[in-house]
Amino acid sequence: MTRKRVSCAAMALILALISVLGTGCGNQGRATNMKPARTDGTVGIRNEKMKELDPVENMGIYSGDQMTPTPGTSAGGRPMLIKTSAPMEDNVGQPSVEAYAVAADLSNIDNLWQYYMEDEMAAKLAANHFVVTEGGGYEFFEVYEQNRYKEQASFVTVDSLMHTYHLYFSHLLKNVERSRLADSLAQLSRRMLDNSAAQYDQLSGSEWEEAAKRNVAFFAVGAKLLDDSTQIPVYAEDIVRYELDCISQANGIETSLITGNFEDYSQYVPRGYYEGDAGLERYFRAMMWYGRIHFKQEEEDLDRSALLITKALSEDTESYGLWEAIYAVTSFFAGASDDLGVCEYKEVMEQAYGDGFNVSDLAGNAGAFEQFHAMTGTLKTPLINSLPIKDGEDNTIPGFRFMGQRFTIDAAVMQELIYSNVGENGGGGTRMLPDTLDVPAALGSDLALRMLTEKGATDYAGYSENMSWLRNGLSMENTALWSASLYASWLNTLRPLLTPKGEGYPVFMQSEEWLKKDLECFAGSFAELKHDTILYSKQVMAEMGGDYNEQTPDDRGYVEPEPLVYARFVNLASQTAEGLKGYGMLDPADEENLSRLTEIAARLQTISEKELREELLTDDEFEFIKTYGGNLEHFWREALSDVSNGERIFAVEEYPAAIVADIATDPNGQVLEVATGNPATIYVVVKVDGKVKIASGSVYSFYQFAWPLNDRLTDSKWRWMMGLQADENGYYNRDEKPVQKPDWTRSYRYTYEWE
Repeated sequence: MTRKRVSCAAMALILALISVLGTGCGNQGRATNMKPARTDGTVGIRNEKMKELDPVENMGIYSGDQMTPTPGTSAGGRPMLIKTSAPMEDNVGQPSVEAYAVAADLSNIDNLWQYYMEDEMAAKLAANHFVVTEGGGYEFFEVYEQNRYKEQASFVTVDSLMHTYHLYFSHLLKNVERSRLADSLAQLSRRMLDNSAAQYDQLSGSEWEEAAKRNVAFFAVGAKLLDDSTQIPVYAEDIVRYELDCISQANGIETSLITGNFEDYSQYVPRGYYEGDAGLERYFRAMMWYGRIHFKQEEEDLDRSALLITKALSEDTESYGLWEAIYAVTSFFAGASDDLGVCEYKEVMEQAYGDGFNVSDLAGNAGAFEQFHAMTGTLKTPLINSLPIKDGEDNTIPGFRFMGQRFTIDAAVMQELIYSNVGENGGGGTRMLPDTLDVPAALGSDLALRMLTEKGATDYAGYSENMSWLRNGLSMENTALWSASLYASWLNTLRPLLTPKGEGYPVFMQSEEWLKKDLECFAGSFAELKHDTILYSKQVMAEMGGDYNEQTPDDRGYVEPEPLVYARFVNLASQTAEGLKGYGMLDPADEENLSRLTEIAARLQTISEKELREELLTDDEFEFIKTYGGNLEHFWREALSDVSNGERIFAVEEYPAAIVADIATDPNGQVLEVATGNPATIYVVVKVDGKVKIASGSVYSFYQFAWPLNDRLTDSKWRWMMGLQADENGYYNRDEKPVQKPDWTRSYRYTYEWE
């Protein structure tokens, strides 16, 4: 086997990671699946025995401390993820805000003269103590900066803080991919192509020839996606050209010549922040290829290919170092793989063939392969199906992936709540796509579950049983589960929004309408999370089947009092900085900005705790709220510095907040898209220093809708569709918006006639 030298940049990456990972496959990086198979042909929770099982453990969700080993140690299994500090205890005290009233005509609002309100808007403000409208600009900081100029009170929202984290999360991940991972993946692809070609030369003419040829084609596709100059061996050229053509066209579900099974080529359209950057688009397609192509265990020749990949990777130290580095860093951001891979197969391979066997020893040794094949059939199955499968097939299929996509809590939840884990409804319909509300409902939101019931979700056989099972397990606190990756910590930060706020909280927080508003915050931030991790997180797939007057304004503002959210955000930002610094991938500027973000969240926590005690804020704290928009704008500019080539950005409409991401697939031709539009403005009646007044801030505008599978939306197309941005010819879509907000968001929103 010819071994090429690894570049200095890649070797530096490998060495930095080895210092915290140790060497070899560690068992800390993959969910374990102990869920019993459903064998009776029905759906839902089957019997009392299954009801007694722990859903967290049996969904494959992490428990114990297995995800946070001490850096530098290793054991058999997956590469270890870096250890970060344990989350701080969630202790925010008892709220004690005295109730205050709002007059039906708003006459007791001290600063009403600063605002123009139409009758319907004023009525909603009086009834709910808050109202949400459109017209919040293109980015979240704009409302706050306008408040500062107009001397109006600001209402600092959880939405604005979570959006800022989204901006910086994507900025950090993008820079790691561009500066480190893309080159490492290209080198890994070239080396694995060479290694596989060497295996083919040794196995030509034997029963292993086809499996070896398949691997040459597999890695030639990955290498070619990253580097057009890649030379394709003549014997694999037809396969490679076919696969590249399917990837390029991205029309939908076709048969892969690599595996002989269906593959959804629409997944290869670069989406999220990858769109428009040629280098990142190449990286996206190649990582999608390595994350999706599935070597089914049940098909012997595909299992042979999996063994050969495992052999080629595990015996080449430099190739394995590159693979391990890419896997570990991306897992820190997005979570551990849901699929079996080289670490699990290496252990089985060595048991069947012994240590140090040669590739040439494979030919003619049918007994050892039979043992290997039987043993791979006993390995854990994935929890999330991302393959197009026929009605009646198992909805999770055992097999091998080279760089499998990642397990996420939300995808595991959704998998349990779509066909065929739930059956037909009374009209014979099947639930082919989930609903974003499935996630907060499983995490304990009674309101989300009630709205799902009203939409007919519980009419599907087994839905209620599965939902109850999920809610029971996810109600148990599990530190390791929620700190397993930045993805998990992000989701955990949002969880307090799902808890109803009762007596002692400000009156505007005690209504069902506010709880709906919090659900929209959860959903909007969730959409950004899925957008930023669209390449890595595994996607579920169902089976086929008053007037102004001259007064001196009091512009002292208010912070949305969610101290537990801010406490968890401090942990999230700290974990981000600590982990990346441990990997040697955090430059001083980003470290300073993450420290600044942590300090902002800590101040918001302190302020909100004082508000819940009805303790008057200091002048410095009121000034912090007043200048909050400047902090948000700073992070917006920092996060976009990599696309602006260091030039100062003035035109906010060129880089709007609106994003879109597809999160689930119905193989019959649809995907579920989640999206955010321009920020909305929230007006809230608060009490500051004894005065009842209006304060305003920015909140999410969330959308969810089904869309054709062969037209997975990109940010640019979504923004054009919604009239937020021009197309490549400079034209805006002036037609009626093709997508409307979910019905449940309308009761607390007011729409101006001109919108």
